[in-house]
Amino acid sequence: MKRILTAALAAFLLLVLPACGASSQTAQEPPAAQEPEEAPTPPPEPTEEELEAQEIEDLLSSLTTEEKVGQLFFVRCPAESAAEDVGTYHLGGYILFGRDYQDAAGAWLTREQFTATVQSYQDAALADTGIPLLIGSDEEGGTVTRASRNPNLFDAPFLSPQALAREQGETDTHNVFAADAWEKNSALLALGINVNLAPVADVSTDPADFIYDRSLGQDAQATADYVTDVVTAMGDCGIGSVLKHFPGYGNNADTHTGIAVDQRSLESFEKSDFLPFSAGIAAGGGKTAVLVSHNIMTAVDDSLPASLSPAVHDLLRDDLGFDGVVMTDDLAMEAVAAYAADGAVAVMALQAGNDLVITTDYRTQIPKVLEAVENGTLSMDTIDTACRRLLTWKQNLGLL
Repeated sequence: MKRILTAALAAFLLLVLPACGASSQTAQEPPAAQEPEEAPTPPPEPTEEELEAQEIEDLLSSLTTEEKVGQLFFVRCPAESAAEDVGTYHLGGYILFGRDYQDAAGAWLTREQFTATVQSYQDAALADTGIPLLIGSDEEGGTVTRASRNPNLFDAPFLSPQALAREQGETDTHNVFAADAWEKNSALLALGINVNLAPVADVSTDPADFIYDRSLGQDAQATADYVTDVVTAMGDCGIGSVLKHFPGYGNNADTHTGIAVDQRSLESFEKSDFLPFSAGIAAGGGKTAVLVSHNIMTAVDDSLPASLSPAVHDLLRDDLGFDGVVMTDDLAMEAVAAYAADGAVAVMALQAGNDLVITTDYRTQIPKVLEAVENGTLSMDTIDTACRRLLTWKQNLGLL
């Protein structure tokens, strides 16, 4: 019996011990290795557009209120103290007229004299804010020319678009306008002029109209094609263009001498006058601005000139989708003189939605704008928004 129990126990142990040994061995094995955690994905590199936008924000935040306000003034170059005033008023730019291409005695400046004078203005700006000036000139061609009248700078004054088309004698003037704009504006840029207040985008087909000689003199579609050609060529050569005179001059009187009231319907503007502006905006690529006239557009605002009307500016921003620089026509014109009882017409212009103020009277207007900011009539947000657009335009033109 004892041998039987011993044999049974031995058999039992043979069955159990291997299993126990396997279990023990399994328990002693190290745990399976874990997969390493993936490294966090680095943030994407900022795009060129984001870097440029940040550059503008950094520059804007570095400016004082006085410097921001000064940047919003694109003014007629004074006969005296021009370089000094750049730093005193922190100006955004100078517009040159006929006298600025001549010396004190009325003699035409040589190329060297002219470029040295312009450089002295830029040097003053760089010493002040470090922000280069806009240097503008009205070079529409024909009756409105400045630089090209100086025989030391150009062989002859620029032709108007109508004269250019007649001289070429071509039905299709697409290449003619583009090549002419490239050549002339490249030459202006080489002189230090970085903004040409052109082209005229007004639609006029009646020789009796005030604006006719300055326009293409053809219908809305032909004018839109012309504006596209010119603005594209100007952008390609690197100079700033200015579409004028929004919302479209039509057959209105000269606002240099008084009020012009335009009673056309909004529909007529949409079908005709707005077409060249829309074409120019589309072709501008960030290098074009829009100049607003002093005409009263009764279909939108029957009491204020377009240049001082928030409703007209909303039309340009919302309906035409323009997000670039909007500037006034010259606020020294008789058409707007009576609208600001205290003389602060530049304050009204900025309240309306303009980003740049064109005026001769900047020495009076800039202090009035600063006073309006101080007393809350103008918000800093309004100033910052306008200055941001202006700095972005300068950046697009390669000035920053």
